[in-house]
Amino acid sequence: MNRYPAWKYAIMAVVVLIAALYTLPNFFGEAPAVQVSSSKSTVKVDTTTLAKVEQALKQASITADGITLEAGSIKARFGDTDTQGKAKDAIQAALSPDPADPAYVVALNLLSRSPAWLTALNANPMYLGLDLRGGVHFMLQVDMQAALTKRAESLAGDIRLSLREKNIRHGGIARNAQAIEIRFRDSATLELAKNLIQDQIPDLQMAETPDGTEYKLTATIKPEAARRIQDQALKQNMVTLHNRINELGVAEPVIQQQGIDRIVVQLPGVQDTAKAKDILGRTATLEMRLVEDSAEARAAENNNGPVPFGAERFFERNGQAVIVKKQVILTGENLTDAQPGFDSQNQQPKVDLTVDAKGGRIMRDTSRENLKKRMAILLFEKGKGEVLTAPVIQGELGNRFQISGSMSVAEASDLALLLRAGSLAAPMDIIEERTIGPTLGAENITKGFHSVSWGFAVIVAFMAAYYMLFGLFSGIALAVNLLLLVAVLSMLQATLTLPGMAAMALALGMAIDSNVLINERIREELRGGASPQAAIHSGYERAWATILDSNISTLIAGVALLAFGSGPVRGFAVVHCIGILTSMFSAVFFSRGLVNLWYGRQKKLKTVSIGTIWRPAADGALAKS
Repeated sequence: MNRYPAWKYAIMAVVVLIAALYTLPNFFGEAPAVQVSSSKSTVKVDTTTLAKVEQALKQASITADGITLEAGSIKARFGDTDTQGKAKDAIQAALSPDPADPAYVVALNLLSRSPAWLTALNANPMYLGLDLRGGVHFMLQVDMQAALTKRAESLAGDIRLSLREKNIRHGGIARNAQAIEIRFRDSATLELAKNLIQDQIPDLQMAETPDGTEYKLTATIKPEAARRIQDQALKQNMVTLHNRINELGVAEPVIQQQGIDRIVVQLPGVQDTAKAKDILGRTATLEMRLVEDSAEARAAENNNGPVPFGAERFFERNGQAVIVKKQVILTGENLTDAQPGFDSQNQQPKVDLTVDAKGGRIMRDTSRENLKKRMAILLFEKGKGEVLTAPVIQGELGNRFQISGSMSVAEASDLALLLRAGSLAAPMDIIEERTIGPTLGAENITKGFHSVSWGFAVIVAFMAAYYMLFGLFSGIALAVNLLLLVAVLSMLQATLTLPGMAAMALALGMAIDSNVLINERIREELRGGASPQAAIHSGYERAWATILDSNISTLIAGVALLAFGSGPVRGFAVVHCIGILTSMFSAVFFSRGLVNLWYGRQKKLKTVSIGTIWRPAADGALAKS
């Protein structure tokens, strides 16, 4: 009746073992570290950079606990924060001798001290939120009007090209803020143009008004299209911020939309506010220019001689100089899409580019006139330009063309991503900034740990005093529940915040409620005259329905918080929901396994240690079982 088969005990043992393994990394703490990553898309962090870092530390007589190269960044661990600060200065001086144009981001960070064998099992500690680990918090305001103005400028170019292709004469196209004004000499031409624009550009709404002897057609962006443009601008800015924040090596950055025009950025573990603001405020713009192919230009490329008039010198990733003309053919504003792929002829990696109508016309004219010449694609960051690639124009180009050359698959993907979201869709301003120091974070961790541990201790003590041995079984099940909760959060690499620790303390109280229901149900069965074995069996079976109902109703509330909440509310809801699921396993399945293991093997069981049982009797006596 009250015996588990061996396979159920095997499941319990395996679950506890796995939970212990994935909980263990949270006890090793974090080590001060210095992280080196690329500051520019054309600069790669590789073994050569690793050698430079090791040499810089050796010259400064600094010993690192470990230096690793992974995921395109170098991480060096140190024993204390003083050594960490000295190491950062030494590495910064070695890798970026020109502070005005740093090629690498050298940032302070914190890394887990987990041993290698745990890391090899993919057992990592939970991420800690801003309120526990310290870091910086920014709120950014997106200039939505600038995004609409930029879109209106692009649409004005599309209208100009469409009217030219259909040979519809006009008296001029001008942009007035976000309105596009087109003048015509007669109403018939205006009507033709109006029909054409409505057919080709459905995002515009038009109004016609007389303007002296002429007719004026005013095109503005429709409200629904404006909302879509603003939403796209916000999402592109968030993608761009994700790409930039990756350079800081933040373990679990929080980038969330707030309202219709604000973005919240939280960077746990980052203490260098100036470095974070520098990364977030980076601007990346693209330009396409023709390569100067005169004899003077080739001489300037080979021996760094004087640059011909009307040209500039830029450098490729390998250090090779390229002399390009100052005239800009196309900018990144005309780019609408960029996707990596493979060339159908030689199966080499490539990037497929798509430009708007204005850009397509310019590319057709330029490529037709400059066949077999080179065109350079330049990336400008912080006012410094570098040549991404300089391919030869093989044929007439249009709205779609490709970039190919000596690049790997990863480099083609990186280039496509950079071209697609390398710059912000709309300007942003930092309207709120907060820095939380690691000392305050450590205090929060200590207080949260104390609240959970003291709550656990008091609950176990009460259960042991009131329910005797069954109370101890409940305490062990509660400990397993806490172990499972931390293990699941670590496996999911969830971010633990202060509200999350509050949810963890609440989960303990809710988990023990299931054991209280079970123990009281067993007492009721004993009061009713059932034998101890039958009381244990009936207690667990009949309490299960009540436990399931109460937990499902609470889980629904948690899911609602998770779906509609944001920020700290979501952090609370995640721990709350996981805690409910783990409590159902530990309070019912695991605690019953302990009871069955202790009492199930006794065939003639007369009493159970479950505290005082108030049994109705004629003499009013108490019965102890």
